[in-house]
Amino acid sequence: MFDIERSGEEHRNLTYKDKNCVGCGICVEVCPTESLGLGPLVPIARGLIEMDLVSINENSCVFCGLCSLACPFDSLSLTVDGVDVKNIDSYPFWDVESRIDDENCIYCGRCYSICPRDSILFERKLPNPADLVRGEIDIDNNQCIYCSFCAEMCPAGAITIKNIPASSNDLVNNSIEVDVSKCVFCGICKKICPENAVREICSTCMLWDEIQPPVIRGEAIISEESCVYCSWCSDLCPVDAITITKPFDGKLELIESDEKICKGDSCHACQDVCPCKAVKIVDGKSIVNLNFCNLCGACVTACPQDIRILSRTAMKLNNINSESWNAILNTLIGK
Repeated sequence: MFDIERSGEEHRNLTYKDKNCVGCGICVEVCPTESLGLGPLVPIARGLIEMDLVSINENSCVFCGLCSLACPFDSLSLTVDGVDVKNIDSYPFWDVESRIDDENCIYCGRCYSICPRDSILFERKLPNPADLVRGEIDIDNNQCIYCSFCAEMCPAGAITIKNIPASSNDLVNNSIEVDVSKCVFCGICKKICPENAVREICSTCMLWDEIQPPVIRGEAIISEESCVYCSWCSDLCPVDAITITKPFDGKLELIESDEKICKGDSCHACQDVCPCKAVKIVDGKSIVNLNFCNLCGACVTACPQDIRILSRTAMKLNNINSESWNAILNTLIGK
């Protein structure tokens, strides 16, 4: 992580956030002074080298902020007199979105489990099961022989037997307890007891109208700082509560020749660096699922065979008022 600054009529500060960086190299592509460099992407991704993906030459950087604004993943931040240029109206901005609709979310947790960047903050509170069932249960200690059948069969783990006897005469210090907060009054203990020591009555059905419907509460938020707009979450959401707008439109192709072919399992560099987990090796070939690809280009940079072709047709970067900046930024979509 680097943090450099320059003072003059304005105080400018450029910060690199390595945790957000995906190693796509977009910042390197657009830097007008060639002050940024991309490190050895594959060894870093594999954990063989511990270093930042992006480095900077402080002597040549002019603090223009083009790298910061071109990065769709908020890995670089330029501030002018303490204000981030992304919040200044005259500067370009990305019209991307990653949002979970609170009203439609059912807090199932699928998005949280699948996110490749751990970008989803998730919390769920389920109702107390004891509030949803009603009944009575009692065990006659005089009849109980502490065989433990009921404890072993209880699906809710509500029965505890202590001090199981070492002999038939050792019954003094034994005890059996039922945790009513766990009991669902299913009646299995009553049916399995060989001594008819269990008395159980389930009244859940009879009192159904009195029992409040279960309410699931929670919170699910996508961290905009670390989200890479892969759309795994939105694709797997069963209630369509998640909206993802990707930064680029386009396609990614694998073009082989007689001299250059995909090495598949023996290489898998593209798979290792992909921030979206969109690459798989199938039948010895690298396959990209474009549904989950954000077209960042990290796999193109990492490919040692140079057989990946990235064609971006559009980008969601708006409000580019400078002609020189427009010319530089349009190189990202082949214009």
